[in-house]
Amino acid sequence: MPEHLPLAPAAPWVELVATTADWDAADPQLLRTMYAQLVWIRTFEQYVLDLAAAGLIHGPAHSSIGQEGGAVGSVLALTSADSVNGSHRGHHQFLAKALHHVAPAGLDPLTAPGDDVRDVLLKTLAEICGLDRGWTHGRGGSMHLQWKAAGAMGTNAIVGGGVPQAAGFAWSHRQDGTDAVSVTYFGDGAVNIGSTLETMNLAGAWALPVCFFIENNQYAVSTNVREATAEPRLSARGLGFNLASWKVDGMDPLAVHLAMTEAVEHMRSGKGPTVVEVDTYRFFHQNGGFAGSAFGYREKEEEKAWRARDPLTQVAEHLQRRGIMSAEATDEAVTRAKAVMEEVGSVVLEPLPGGKPGQRRIRPDEWPDPAWVDVGVRGDLSEFDDAPVVDPQGHAVAVQDTKFIDAVAGVMARRMETDEGVVVMGEDVHRLNGGTNGATRGLPDRFPGRILGTPISENAFAGLAGGIALDGRFTPVVEFMYADFMWVAADQLFNQIGKARHMYGGDGAVPLVLRSKVAMGTGYGSQHSMDPAGIFATAPGWRIVAPSTPYDYVGLMNAALRCQDPVVVLEHVDLYTSSGPGPVDDYDYCLPVGKAAVRREGADVTVISYLGMTPYVLEAVAEQDPENALDAEVIDLRWLDRASIDWETIEASITKTNQVLIAEQGAVGTSYGGWLADEIHRRFFDLLDAPVWRVTGAEASPSISKVLERAAIAQKDEVAAALAEIKGY
Repeated sequence: MPEHLPLAPAAPWVELVATTADWDAADPQLLRTMYAQLVWIRTFEQYVLDLAAAGLIHGPAHSSIGQEGGAVGSVLALTSADSVNGSHRGHHQFLAKALHHVAPAGLDPLTAPGDDVRDVLLKTLAEICGLDRGWTHGRGGSMHLQWKAAGAMGTNAIVGGGVPQAAGFAWSHRQDGTDAVSVTYFGDGAVNIGSTLETMNLAGAWALPVCFFIENNQYAVSTNVREATAEPRLSARGLGFNLASWKVDGMDPLAVHLAMTEAVEHMRSGKGPTVVEVDTYRFFHQNGGFAGSAFGYREKEEEKAWRARDPLTQVAEHLQRRGIMSAEATDEAVTRAKAVMEEVGSVVLEPLPGGKPGQRRIRPDEWPDPAWVDVGVRGDLSEFDDAPVVDPQGHAVAVQDTKFIDAVAGVMARRMETDEGVVVMGEDVHRLNGGTNGATRGLPDRFPGRILGTPISENAFAGLAGGIALDGRFTPVVEFMYADFMWVAADQLFNQIGKARHMYGGDGAVPLVLRSKVAMGTGYGSQHSMDPAGIFATAPGWRIVAPSTPYDYVGLMNAALRCQDPVVVLEHVDLYTSSGPGPVDDYDYCLPVGKAAVRREGADVTVISYLGMTPYVLEAVAEQDPENALDAEVIDLRWLDRASIDWETIEASITKTNQVLIAEQGAVGTSYGGWLADEIHRRFFDLLDAPVWRVTGAEASPSISKVLERAAIAQKDEVAAALAEIKGY
């Protein structure tokens, strides 16, 4: 018979229950503030539901009514220096943090709110209505509320999407030498999301001061938590990652406050991340003002039982029991709050002309200007005003023959030496003498604590880097071993990092560099070989850099690290072992954003290429039969995103040649040249003597077989064939 030895989790896991003695010992000012916050949030939420019922809220109105106790009890254990982010149901989380920021000494439920409190209510209401005076000028609406000055870093419409970013805020707090903590609020549905579990693991491994605050409101839309998991005590998730965990009644704000106080102390003392699970209940359906029972997935008896434990009622009863406030006073606080909300609402609402009594509309002058629709997708590049930008053509510094990979490691070393805010993270970057390709050679020893080897969790560490970028104190450089892995982290790259600046109003910088290699031609097969340029070009917010020489790599990486937008730097494995002109000793110059390089001048055809395909193009042009050669002008794009294409250089070339060939290695289905050709046709139709010619790979992803892989990608031979076809056209 085998022996069975019982195992116990290494981390503590407790359920905290507040007793009457705890309520009796609580500071009266704390309880008054707690009640004031609950009243303001509840009144605000009911006002929003009323507007939604009147058709004045465009989009969802995810009410937090019933769940306010968790947000209020937890936020009152924090300071303005602490960061929070939240879920799509995040009005209460945001308001609790914002109100605590403007009134850190506490609110009184019977004192008329000051201008700062009114401003919080007004700007939040305006944002939910989609109006210009909102926090992000109406772009974020109900689900994307952000006020960074208050430590409210943004609520999030993707379930679990904000969790990795909160780990990034925590990393920044610790790296900056503060004791501030980060709290990420999410629901029972997000507990089963991969990004949440990946981040719990990463935060535990790195001992980050981040609290995973689970609002277990029992239902993910209409699916009960017991249907979705075999362990409905969701704080148990923390034990698998050695995270200290608390379970508490979320309808009891004081119990939440006591548990959160313990969790915050745990994190501030350097003991690592925590989990706090609060059992709570949303009184209404997923969206809008109807009860869940109206849709048949909840029973009225269940709803009645939860409503009997309303956090507002509980706090009011304890205030009355202790003689801190009378029943009349607690009722008066609610009445006053409703009156103030009507006053606040009147700023953005007016009677509907010709409508029935009580009908209202949004004041027309409150809407954003439609012309502002694309402003802030990317920044204005003012960060380059004092940059050492050099001429885009030729070599502005002394050069020598340099291995490409040495330029990669050299410029990163220089930037880390001159900027303590640069931090590198990725799989194996801290070992193997510089990662899998040598890009960080020598850097872990020179810059301890700034070359971070990560778990194999692209979604988590990409999102963590996104949080670092949103925080703004550091510049993360993320290495993805292969470009294909971007799709593992697609939510963080495309829904989060790429959209963040625009979604949150257009003003907030997102300084992040993502390095990734294109490995077609190396025998690594379909899942390690793709060129992502064509897909990235369709995603808003990102800038795309594709260096083809060591000199270009240094200047373009310096530009990427200075840029206040997220930049993906594509690197081709064919280039790593190649040599070419690179700087002798100047690693500080920047190549200008949006300027291509003319690699060869010509008069017959404009060949546009980028990255590892550029050398193949130059070879094909040089090896033409002299008697039948086309005089090709070769343009190396360098910058590939829509905002950074060098249309001036392209137009000047087409004006001479009157025809264009776009050459790329990648698959035809995800072709970068597809959209570029379309845009060239639209812009320069009158200059063209023929449709744009294109060289691409096949439809299939590259295979392992050397023969099939070569058939799937484009190189010199395909360019040569295209030039011959153009010659005979």
